[in-house]
Amino acid sequence: MLSEDYIVGLTDGEGSFTAYIRPPDKGYEARNYRIECHYYIKLREDDLPLLKKVKQFFPCGRISFQKDNRLNHRDCYRFEVTNLKGLKEVIIPFFQQHSLQSKRIRDFNLFCNIVEAVSKKEQQSKRGLKKIQQWKSQMHK
Repeated sequence: MLSEDYIVGLTDGEGSFTAYIRPPDKGYEARNYRIECHYYIKLREDDLPLLKKVKQFFPCGRISFQKDNRLNHRDCYRFEVTNLKGLKEVIIPFFQQHSLQSKRIRDFNLFCNIVEAVSKKEQQSKRGLKKIQQWKSQMHK
């Protein structure tokens, strides 16, 4: 079993907290933007056994294969949590108790704001959507 410190270090080095803002899907007559919140750790294909240990550590999430066709890159696997319940009840409390040490702490704090806003369905108002877009624009800098 991996330690809490190992998970924090792995996330500091290879993890990400991000959000995707999807416009309404006209085909389904949707009116509101969809906000997808993602926590993930991405590792090379030969590190799959390590990601399986991460999956055992967290009682949520999934592992998926990601093909990479770029030069000098390899196929990889991602451990990812996108479910709001898993993010709010497992991932966010874990990283609030076990603080990140890298610049990812800034993304994590913005991510927490976005997850909370999405939980309250704030993206359904223009004001709420704008606030989420502002937080998103500050991530990964």
